[in-house]
Amino acid sequence: MRLAAKGLTAILSIITIGAALSLPASPAVAGDESNSKNVTEDEIVRALAPPAKKPLTRGLSIAPQADPAPNAAETKLIQSVRGRSTRSLSSTEREEIASVAKDKPNIDLEITFDYNSANISAKSMPSVQALGRALTSPDLKGSTFVVAGHTDAAGGEAYNQDLSERRADSIKRYLVDKYGISATDLVTVGYGKSKLKDPNQPMAEVNRRVQVVNMENKTTASK
Repeated sequence: MRLAAKGLTAILSIITIGAALSLPASPAVAGDESNSKNVTEDEIVRALAPPAKKPLTRGLSIAPQADPAPNAAETKLIQSVRGRSTRSLSSTEREEIASVAKDKPNIDLEITFDYNSANISAKSMPSVQALGRALTSPDLKGSTFVVAGHTDAAGGEAYNQDLSERRADSIKRYLVDKYGISATDLVTVGYGKSKLKDPNQPMAEVNRRVQVVNMENKTTASK
């Protein structure tokens, strides 16, 4: 009987080992791969921080140069859109914002949403949370930021414009509610499918993005 029991135990052990070897990869590994595009707080801060000032050369008797005054037209535009609702921006104002933003510190975040919805997807939540922490860091806190929503080329212009605006609003609402960022420091704008990141692949995922731009440094922002 003992020999039979030992034999049965050995057979069960072999079966258990074989089953373990045939199992698929751990879910944790798959999860790591799905989150590989999430950015970190430090990456966002570095991308949005104003350019560092050039150090003065030793031995020169030139007086330190003051920072250049902000462009009057840019300042007027920024102040005119702060606190405005996304839908209130005219097409002209949207283009003016895009023109000013192209030379400012910015970052594209691949934030996805639930299908046909402005609800932030669970897999993109780490990127949104990293954005919230970054915008409240000492290096960025108090600046005025544009949060711009973009879609791919699927669907009509009116539909995509509305969807991009709702998604930009969704990001702003989360940042205000969860991180206490002033609503007037976040200017939301939607561009629909008008500014594809990759025009050669209009349906590509890279076009479905949220762009964040540091429009005005905290030292010059008028509160």
